[in-house]
Amino acid sequence: MKKIALKLLCSFIVLVPMLVCGQIELPPIFSSHMVLPRNKQIPLEGKAEPRTTLTITIGSQSHTAKADKNGVWKVNLQPMVAGGPFVLQIEDDQGRELTLDNLLVGDLWLCAGQSNMQYTLNMLRYKETPDDNYDSPNLRLCSVWVDRDYLPRKDVPNAVWQEVSKETARNFSAVGYFFGKNLVGEQEVPIGLISSNLGATAIETWMGMDVLKTFPQFDEVTQKVGKINKSFKTLDTELEKFRKKWDDKYYLKGPGIEGKWYEEGYDYSNWEECTLPAFWDDFGYASHDGSMWFKRTFDLDSVQMENDFNIVLNQIDDYDRVWVNGVQIGESFGKSNFRNYSAPKDILREKGNILTVRVFDVGGKGGIYTNAFWGNSILNGTWKYKKGVRIDSSRFPQPEVANGSPFSHPMLLYNASIAPLHKLPITGVIWYQGESNESRAVEYGSLLPAMIQDWRKQWNNPKMPFLVVQLANYRQEDAEPKNSQWAELRESQIKATELEHVDIVNAIDIGDANDIHPYNKKEVGRRLALLAQHHTYGKTLKKSPVFKGSTLSDSIITIEFETYGSPLKSMDKHGYVRGFAMAGADGKFYWAKAKVLNDTQVEIYHGGIKKPMYVRYAWSDNPGPLDLVNTDGLPVFPFRTDDFELSTEKNRYSYDPHAF
Repeated sequence: MKKIALKLLCSFIVLVPMLVCGQIELPPIFSSHMVLPRNKQIPLEGKAEPRTTLTITIGSQSHTAKADKNGVWKVNLQPMVAGGPFVLQIEDDQGRELTLDNLLVGDLWLCAGQSNMQYTLNMLRYKETPDDNYDSPNLRLCSVWVDRDYLPRKDVPNAVWQEVSKETARNFSAVGYFFGKNLVGEQEVPIGLISSNLGATAIETWMGMDVLKTFPQFDEVTQKVGKINKSFKTLDTELEKFRKKWDDKYYLKGPGIEGKWYEEGYDYSNWEECTLPAFWDDFGYASHDGSMWFKRTFDLDSVQMENDFNIVLNQIDDYDRVWVNGVQIGESFGKSNFRNYSAPKDILREKGNILTVRVFDVGGKGGIYTNAFWGNSILNGTWKYKKGVRIDSSRFPQPEVANGSPFSHPMLLYNASIAPLHKLPITGVIWYQGESNESRAVEYGSLLPAMIQDWRKQWNNPKMPFLVVQLANYRQEDAEPKNSQWAELRESQIKATELEHVDIVNAIDIGDANDIHPYNKKEVGRRLALLAQHHTYGKTLKKSPVFKGSTLSDSIITIEFETYGSPLKSMDKHGYVRGFAMAGADGKFYWAKAKVLNDTQVEIYHGGIKKPMYVRYAWSDNPGPLDLVNTDGLPVFPFRTDDFELSTEKNRYSYDPHAF
């Protein structure tokens, strides 16, 4: 999953020009083909030539705005009812114009989370079915370029709004697309989907500073970021100034630089060998701070020679400079950041390309270190290495740099990829995330509702629908009942539904034992749309049955379900109901027999347990085929009746400077 996530991140970073026409600019989230929120005042802020007067028109509205000395202008579009298409026209008093056309007014839904939300139809190799078509004029798709920052940004880096076509739909969030497709098929309100997500990310990367401060386990991070109190852009600018003297006086010194170990023709045959990724502590240099040089060769085939070649080195502690065939192709600072460089095709050859990496450590561990399962043929394997300059880390000047993994560092993705959207009124959120928090499943039960409440606060919408996808079945079935972190995470997800207008869909029946990214996103999107149709559009609630209560009578435990008016039934032709486990006072669970008693109740029993006390249902990473559904075909949610301490009960977030 993590390898795919980095590929997603690298492939997703495609710059799209800011929406600029002469001197008139709008934030990237505003463009032609977008959906504007209905029945809401829409704050519009842009840039123009300083002190010019602008006229903004849309539909029957006309507004005048004055750009200040910095060129910033603001206006509030008055609420509009659903419909369209509209044209937004902006003209200044010098005759310059900016036009956004083919705009709709409707509802905006944010599609957020990790890879199962990010996965596109193309990534799933989705095959169209006879009922598939891409004719959806009332559905619009917006992909946000995710980024990182220590401070909340004003605007997302870039965003692209598109009409639905086969190409655009197949390159958008599959869950999001099928969700939106179902919504526009049920009512006339245009739907705009905003996709802002990234694979392999933990929930804390999507949470803001204010809410993280309420959890003491994040103190080390929040205090550090609060002390820095600068954006990545500011830190990058300061680093550039810092390096004007620092490079020559401190950083770019030593035998490797002076001896030009990076040049072609340099003889490194007597260097030692090591296997990367690793810290150099692992091969005998734990006390060394300063530079360490690494070299290896690589070959390319004729197809690879046709384009620039990507060099992925992942995380390096602390700084690096990289050459291919004697030509510098990149450098980076910050031990948690990911390195992704491009070697121009005109410096490459088919055989014996020489990759040279100078790693510079300013204290603690040093190396090219991200675990070997995460990388590529360039990074993983045998390298030559040689020790370079040695420093006293306590006296070596160290610049403050923008630093943090997008996958694990708290708040970074929120600040750059969610916070800028708060000024655009949205209808609700669909959320598919949790896999990366598996080892801290119980903690997730506090983090998710806290994040939801904070997002609602920031959007000034205390009842904003927030619809969650519960983790799907994954990994192989258990021969006997046992603890499951996956099941514990599912329980934490369903606890969030105690908040008003937070709801959840069950995916326990549509996962894949061998793939953490199950194929059937179409059904996930449909089930999410069923919830949205209730919470936003007034339709009858259609939802999987949930545990309501239990009663004990002799050796039988009867479970009562909330079925939302859709009676229980067994999918098995013999009426069997699988997935239940029963325990007595000792807490030892055994597979149990069960049968549907009536529309809302199931009886559980086990001949070997004389005094049963507890029941668990589908409490497993993958409970296998399940029979218990309602008449809408929706599976019963997993649950437990016991209150035993869970395996992740004591696990909490702890800052790790070398976290993935």
